[in-house]
Amino acid sequence: MNQLQFVPLGGIGEIGMNLALYGYGPEDDREWIVVDCGVSFAGPEMPGVDLVFPDIRFLEEERHALKGIVITHAHEDHYGALLDLWPRLKAPVYATAFTAALLAAKREGEPGAPNIPVQLFKAGDRFKLGPFEIEAINVTHSIPEPVALAIRSPAGTVLHTGDWKIDATPALGEPTDERRLREIGDEGVVAMICDSTNALREGISPSESEVSASLAEIIREAPGRVAVTTFSSNVGRIRSIAEAARDADRQVLLMGRSMRRVVDVATELGYMEGLPPFLGEQDFGYIPPEKAVIILTGSQGEPRAALARLSRDEHPAVSLSKGDMVIFSSRSIPGNEKPIIEIKNALIERGVRVLEDGEKLVHVSGHPRRNEMRQMYDWVRPKISVPAHGETAHLVAHAALAREQGVKEVVAARNGRVIRLWPGPAEIIDEVPVGRLYKDGRLIGTAEEMGILERRRLSFVGHVSVMIHLTAKHALRDDPDIVAIGLPQEDEEGDDMEDILIDAAIGAFESMPPQRRKDLDTVREAVRRAVRFAAYDAWGKKPLVTVFVAGA
Repeated sequence: MNQLQFVPLGGIGEIGMNLALYGYGPEDDREWIVVDCGVSFAGPEMPGVDLVFPDIRFLEEERHALKGIVITHAHEDHYGALLDLWPRLKAPVYATAFTAALLAAKREGEPGAPNIPVQLFKAGDRFKLGPFEIEAINVTHSIPEPVALAIRSPAGTVLHTGDWKIDATPALGEPTDERRLREIGDEGVVAMICDSTNALREGISPSESEVSASLAEIIREAPGRVAVTTFSSNVGRIRSIAEAARDADRQVLLMGRSMRRVVDVATELGYMEGLPPFLGEQDFGYIPPEKAVIILTGSQGEPRAALARLSRDEHPAVSLSKGDMVIFSSRSIPGNEKPIIEIKNALIERGVRVLEDGEKLVHVSGHPRRNEMRQMYDWVRPKISVPAHGETAHLVAHAALAREQGVKEVVAARNGRVIRLWPGPAEIIDEVPVGRLYKDGRLIGTAEEMGILERRRLSFVGHVSVMIHLTAKHALRDDPDIVAIGLPQEDEEGDDMEDILIDAAIGAFESMPPQRRKDLDTVREAVRRAVRFAAYDAWGKKPLVTVFVAGA
């Protein structure tokens, strides 16, 4: 029997790492498409990890039936995993011109990255992938060329909103296409998979044009340099800042590799037309303070980004002085609050004025608040609602709103749940394997494969290496060699920690009967246990302990 299924592998119950599957057909011959292929970023609980991807085991098993990968827009949490995961899938990729150009620019900065062929589409286009016909619909978001997708199949139409908001006066592009969304609603929509990011916030998000006007006033009245940190992908915001600088007779300097990369792509595609050329870091010394606007990366507290380096006065070419201003034209992604606060405090300590959203209108979200979501439900009128793109609190709030709007069937999707959208009532009918893959240097694997769990333990309790040399008669040749990393040097009474552990290793060995000393594995385990217990007795924590035993 043919079924229409929705299977999220990432992005539901969490922020980021969006990857959704749509399948149509009988169980033994189902065909699939992927919508988005995003990343998440590692927190302090994953030391050393560069990026986090959804686990695509299930998708790899189904790659023979995978008809294509469609990207809704070029934010990292929607397209950032393509370069790393596409070699495992090798399916056709469909994206807008801006997304494709940004992907190509990103590839140039990553040696060995695959050259992914991309089929271009634009809002209004339709194309077929297996049993699906995809229609791209223009929406407004904080990046050029975002689209929602009307996904048609013999089962009917599913609307996948991607990230969106309703903004009558966006900085770039056209407003969300209300007319087309209403028409699709009139045709009949089986299900809507919809953004939940701001489902806890009442009202309507301010327009990007209001932010532009506010930034223009701030820049015009500022006595010294103005540095504005924002997401590098927010081309509309970058353009608004550059226009405000131009109108205030100031010059704009760009800082940060990703910022320059995005602006280069946006310039090539005509999004920066009519603006004076952007300057580079080498031009800083030639711009009077009252004539300078700096647009830079680092709004999320990234320690190696341009803003963090300026806050520590570590940049070789650019610096901020007392009386300058830094505007945080961004929101804090959950988990980044502490490093952001540290940067703000470092700037304030040096006499730099810090201005953020709440004090003045310097940022607006690219996601819909509750009244905008109500409008979308009024336009589309889906039979089924599947809240997506959010943490649990957002999903639950969205589900309640959908019911208030008269949607009869609301499905609590989570990563790995197989949701049958058709035929019959929508319901969860199965689960597929899900999880996370970690990019660590040049390698990608699970937490176990990459050693991340052990690394996390190391960060809390340290490591002790013990080397034991035995004679031919299975006696100690000399005292064990011990190297303790990440442990205190002394216990609370001032005794040397390494001496304590050496004594424990010797004691464990000498307490063993001579016959048992011939079994090197037994020696190794006895010494390991003794050293670990001695550390706990002296310190209160149990380090990781590795014992090497060398016979004569």
